[in-house]
Amino acid sequence: MLRRWCILLAMLALAAGTALTATSASASTTAGTFNPGGTMRLASGASSQARGISNEVSSTNWSGYAGTTGTYTSVSASWIQPIGTCKSGDQYAAFWVGLDGYSSSTVEQTGSEVDCVGRTAEYYAWYEAYPAASENYSNTVKSGDHFSATVTYDGSNKFALYIDDSTQGWSHTTTVTVRGAARSSAEVIVEAPCCTNSGGILPLTDFGTVNITGSTANRAAIGSAGGLTEIYMADSEGRKEDSVTSLSSGENFSATWLRSN
Repeated sequence: MLRRWCILLAMLALAAGTALTATSASASTTAGTFNPGGTMRLASGASSQARGISNEVSSTNWSGYAGTTGTYTSVSASWIQPIGTCKSGDQYAAFWVGLDGYSSSTVEQTGSEVDCVGRTAEYYAWYEAYPAASENYSNTVKSGDHFSATVTYDGSNKFALYIDDSTQGWSHTTTVTVRGAARSSAEVIVEAPCCTNSGGILPLTDFGTVNITGSTANRAAIGSAGGLTEIYMADSEGRKEDSVTSLSSGENFSATWLRSN
């Protein structure tokens, strides 16, 4: 799995001065050739008014909604883990909530994932305090599971990363310490994780449609967040890889897979 192959870069980041500590029951990681998911990568394309949203941007790895002009202390959302349709090759799709990463160099995040290993879909949940390595939880995850997740800033550089799979009956709260986090964005995201050996974005799993509800930032509907930005994912030719609906009730939206990069 992609998110088990990140420890080498995490060690380099720690050596460079990024401090991270965490306490939680989690699966181990092993060294590998892939990078962690990381921050949003802008793509060439539109940056304009859209459907009443204050801003729209094109990204090669993120889609969803984010508050981008405030100081954020919490973000949360719920979703149903979509099924991955796997035909051939390796593909990846992550669904998460987080603080930072839109215009800053850290991301404090937790979510779920469906990866295709050939024709086999693999499901799991994880947390990450980028640029340190992500960690997978060892609990069972299946398509159709009901997830809720919250990231909260608790002061003194500490973040609480909470995820709950109510279908399987497990939850985790992981505490991480990240010095220098800007807390300049709060986001609810579908992601095509980074990276291939050449630094490119990994192919996006065909996840069908994911329905995301109860999206909040600073304990209010994300639709009322300062600098609300709609993010859409596009490949190197500018073609959308998924479609994102308008927010309903300021909190709810769906994303539908269109193509892999």
